[in-house]
Amino acid sequence: MSINSGTSPDNFNESAQQKPRFWLTALIVLGILALLACLLLPAVRNARPAARRAQCGNNLKQIALALLSYERDYHALPPAYTVDAVGRPLHSWRTLILPYLEQRNLYETIDLSKAWDDPANAEACQTPLTMFHCPAADIPQNHTTYLASVATNGCFRLTEPRHLSEISDGMPETLMVIEVAPQQSVPWMAPTDADESLVMGLRPASKLAHNGGVNAAFCDGRVVFINANLPAAARRVVISISDGDHVADDNE
Repeated sequence: MSINSGTSPDNFNESAQQKPRFWLTALIVLGILALLACLLLPAVRNARPAARRAQCGNNLKQIALALLSYERDYHALPPAYTVDAVGRPLHSWRTLILPYLEQRNLYETIDLSKAWDDPANAEACQTPLTMFHCPAADIPQNHTTYLASVATNGCFRLTEPRHLSEISDGMPETLMVIEVAPQQSVPWMAPTDADESLVMGLRPASKLAHNGGVNAAFCDGRVVFINANLPAAARRVVISISDGDHVADDNE
């Protein structure tokens, strides 16, 4: 009685032939995957800025709708900031619209009788809020690049409400909130916004959160991407609430 415990020559030869085939197939698959990665990488890189710009636009949309909800309840847009008895700035419009951004609990922790940077409001001031934070902007988590348009004849008044009936140029053509460069960011609770010179100073050479321009919300709730090379005359039109001029809807 004999027991064959080894491998037959035929089986050994077949196994030896299969090993090179396996490695050759594996190398071909890896080569294909590497090629696909090289082809897809530029698309992925391009998609990331587009996705951040879209999320930024969504943030501004939320803010615009919150402002319009505030207006519905109070029959006017909020002032750019509130003041104390001697006229010192206390709180930004961003604080005033928190209940309309599903942040009522945070709003109720804020002492509105004390300044935004008072120690009593320190914890709230350090709270990061995603709707105030552009994902493309490299800024502190509690900062924002979304500033209201505050001008002599602009959408927001400094310390008084603005009635929408005063916007005779039409809400679709009146700038409400604009995105500024990261280096111009402010704490979201700060009573600081965009004056006319800031909006007029927008240039293609400016440091911008997005390639070629910025997002902006208008008084009808629309969010528009404004090219940095938009002519100065057109920018003056969208800043003003009642100059009687119109701008073509081809800014993107």
